[in-house]
Amino acid sequence: VQLQASGGGSVQAGGSLRLACAASGNIFSINVWHWYRQAPGEDREVVASIPARGSANYADSVKGRFTISRDNAQSTMALQMNSLKPEDTAVYFCNADIRDYNGTRVSSTFKDYWGQGTLVTVSS
Repeated sequence: VQLQASGGGSVQAGGSLRLACAASGNIFSINVWHWYRQAPGEDREVVASIPARGSANYADSVKGRFTISRDNAQSTMALQMNSLKPEDTAVYFCNADIRDYNGTRVSSTFKDYWGQGTLVTVSS
């Protein structure tokens, strides 16, 4: 299983970007998708999460500006980021809890998969 993130870039404050993440491989089911970010010199923090059922959750710093969504049929997830601020500058990582399979054997547990980071730079 692999996660491929895309959509980073540079934007001025107040602008928008859309990040996407696609899962591929032997996927049986995806439980929770997450977006994390890590700014220079800072710890990685969770930005938004969306479960298979239920409501999405957001970090206080992005509530009302970011929207996470998922397409279960396509095994994809996206993060729409509006009203971007310089403090949103970071490398963004997608993460998913996935039950994979090997031949006819389905994993009994969810495994933690990470995509490569994608850089978001917001200038003032």
